[in-house]
Parts: sequence; C-alpha cells; structure tokens
Amino acid sequence: MDIGDIRIIDAHIHQWDPFGNPREFSRTAKLLRTLPLPLGLAVRLAPRRDREFIGEPSAYLGPYLPADYRADAGALPVESVVHIEVEWAGPKAEETRWVTALPFGVDTPALAAVSGGGSPADPGFTELLEAHLSASPLVHGIRSMVAHHPDTGIRSFAGGPNALRSRAFLDGFAALVERDLAFDAWVYSHQIPEVTALAQRYPEATIILNHLGTPAGIFGPVGKHTGRDAEARAVILERWRTDIADLAESPNVVAKVSGLMMPILGHPVPRAGNPTPVPELIDRIGPLLRHAAGTFGADRLIWGSNFPVDRPITSITHSAEAVATVLAEHLGDSAPLEKVFRANAQRIYRLDRA
Repeated sequence: MDIGDIRIIDAHIHQWDPFGNPREFSRTAKLLRTLPLPLGLAVRLAPRRDREFIGEPSAYLGPYLPADYRADAGALPVESVVHIEVEWAGPKAEETRWVTALPFGVDTPALAAVSGGGSPADPGFTELLEAHLSASPLVHGIRSMVAHHPDTGIRSFAGGPNALRSRAFLDGFAALVERDLAFDAWVYSHQIPEVTALAQRYPEATIILNHLGTPAGIFGPVGKHTGRDAEARAVILERWRTDIADLAESPNVVAKVSGLMMPILGHPVPRAGNPTPVPELIDRIGPLLRHAAGTFGADRLIWGSNFPVDRPITSITHSAEAVATVLAEHLGDSAPLEKVFRANAQRIYRLDRA
C-alpha cells in the first residue's frame, strides 16, 4: 500500500546515547565497548529475558540519534516525530532537556512533541511535571513504563503487578490531567483492564495505549511458558481481543499501532540485514490490526515505528507498509490512513499548541 502522499508523523520513536547520558543499559554498553568480547558471545551470556526482549542488541550498544533515525526511515516521507521516554536512569526532566537539544529538523525530521518519563505514584510527581514543562514547550505527554508480566521469564519494567491500580498512582494522576497532558501507558496485554479502569476513573484524560497492549508470546514462545504452543497463543489472542474491545468503549482512549514488531511478541529474529518481508508481517499482525481497527476505528489509531526497538525484526518502511496495507483493506480508501499516519497524532498530542 502506497502511503507516499502522506506527510507522516511517526508518533513513537526513541533516542539515546548510552555513553553520554544515563540509561538503564548504559553500564552494559560501556562494558562491551571496553571488553574484547565478541558480540555473539556477549549475547549468549546475557539473561534470557533480556535476549528475548531485545532480539538483537546492536541498537542498544551505541547512540541512536536523529541521523540514525533518518537513515532507518529511508524514503518514507516522515515529516516529524514524537519522542517517547525510555529507561532514563537520572532525573526524568533531564531526558526531556537532552532530547530537545538534539539536531532535529535540519536534514532530519522535526521533533513535534515529547512524552516525558514519570509515574504518578512517585512522590514529587507534580514537581516533576513542572520540571518537564520548564525543560521544553514540546512536552505534550507523560509515559509510565508499568509493563509487568506474571511469567517471571519475561522482562518486567515495574516493581510489581497492579501499578495502575495503586492509590498513589490514581491520586497522582490528577496532576497530569490538570495540565492537559496526554498519558502514554505501556503495559503487557493482561494489564489492559487496568488501563480501562483508569480511563473510566478519569474520563477527561487523554490516554494512549502503547503498542496495542504488547501481547507477549502471541507469535511464538517467550519466557518460561508464555505462547508455548498454538493453543496457548490462541488464548492470548482471545483474551487480548476481549480486553481491547472493552477498552475501546472508553472514548478518551486511543491505541498506538506501534511495537507490533517487538521481539517479545514472539517474532522469529531474522539475520541482521534481512528484515522480515511485508507479506510475513501482514500474516502475523493482520488479526491484531483488523480487530483494533474494528473496535477503535480510524479516528482513534496512531502509527508509530517504535524504532530502534523494532529494528531487529524489520525495517521502518516494511513496518509502515504492512500496517498501511491491512488498514487500507479494512477501513477503505486512503482518508483513514491519513488519520492514522498523521492527523490523529496532531490532534491527540495537540501539536497545534507547540
């Protein structure tokens, strides 16, 4: 499907420099830079949960900056991007300050907005929001990485389950709503009902479900037992379908069509330089996209590449083409694609107020 006429807003990318700023993976990147250890051996020595999550580690072992994204985007007509926080290990507002100082918009896509890091459950969350907003006028959202999986063999990013249900989180969330900031929620698929409950408690909030809820193991086995066979994967899909339909009943929620190439979904990881071709991607992600389109509709879907996290599985152009092909077949003419790949991001992230 040709989306070449759409001036695309990529609503979910990451930038980092593990050597120059504090990331959760900075120590590993620095260690592997100094040790004469072959990358293949280093990968085999890493914990299985990390191997399965990242697929292939090269993107995490060095900087990923605007020129790197431009190279990955290739001929895809990306006009601007939204930067989403990722594993910053220092004061969260410093990531916002750092990313907005990067050379976006010269010979690279412009930086349209930032979704900064922070948890409403943390003490001082209100002060953190003010620090983000002072760091850059491009802060239009906040993301909390609260993904936690009951399979202990799958990497979790929260200290425990039910993070979105805690009293501290629910009370702190009001500060975000008062400032008219969008909330990017990254959860694993069994946590989607928590997002639904949050949306119902705060119907005035704009909530963005990242990565269609990340149904780990839906394409293949991961962790200790998740997605171990076709029957188990069918159970994951059916529960995901039910929970997505329930979530879509809250009109203040939109879904990001992003992260569908994350290795933790159970994708086979191809050899480097051999991105998974579009027909194979369509076969895998088609059922997810069609259900998301049928429940959320064209007005409440936003596309994001999730690069470089999705890079081990396929290219940005393959990812965008696969998504566009399925949605065009399901939604009809090109008008819905313009919403998914551009207009919805403008509206939801309120880019007109930049």
